Amino acid sequence: MDGKGRKVLIADDEPDIIEILKYNLEKEGYVVITAKDGDEALVKAKLTQPELIVLDMMMPKKSGMEVCDILRAQAIYKDTLIMFLTALSDEATQLKGFSTGADDYVTKPVSPNVFVSKVNALFRRIKKPEHSIITIDNLIIDPEKFMVEYEGKDIVLAKKEFELLYLLATKPGRVFLRNEILSQVWGNDVIVGDRTIDVHIRKIRQKLGVDCITTVKGVGYKFELL
Repeated sequence: MDGKGRKVLIADDEPDIIEILKYNLEKEGYVVITAKDGDEALVKAKLTQPELIVLDMMMPKKSGMEVCDILRAQAIYKDTLIMFLTALSDEATQLKGFSTGADDYVTKPVSPNVFVSKVNALFRRIKKPEHSIITIDNLIIDPEKFMVEYEGKDIVLAKKEFELLYLLATKPGRVFLRNEILSQVWGNDVIVGDRTIDVHIRKIRQKLGVDCITTVKGVGYKFELL
């Protein structure tokens, strides 16, 4: 069994979906906590500190995206895996989900086998970055603490935003190809488009308040703290 006691929180307002996903995850050894709406998901997340949170995008009280935004704004959840459940499969919805800090998504109707495979794949991809702190002028990136500080201020980045910034900052001035970024940050188990990188880079620029990532048109990106 791949679960090995890992805690997973599933938040969805459809009891049948929760029941079947819970059953299949528990067969794999996962410990499953459930919530019926966005507010309960936030309470359960705080109480249980799950390693993966699965959120229905269109839950009552607070949507999955609202819950994701709230969680990602707190440092304690920066490395928590988040997956969306959605009945919408269009690219715009998927990009919006990734831009809020989600690690993956599953479309409804949910295939239990596909769902469990995606959960297993997410946990297999967990890798702690090298424990080397990057300091460039007024920017500090600490991968062990998952912390970014710029000009003395703590900057809260979502997990993928942090991993993307860290990757680029490891070699300032070096151009990273798009395929290289997708492979190293998202891995081969998740299919995402080029625009996903664009969305995450825009978020990094906004949060830092400085344009530290240069787009090399048709090639990729490089880190330059000008």
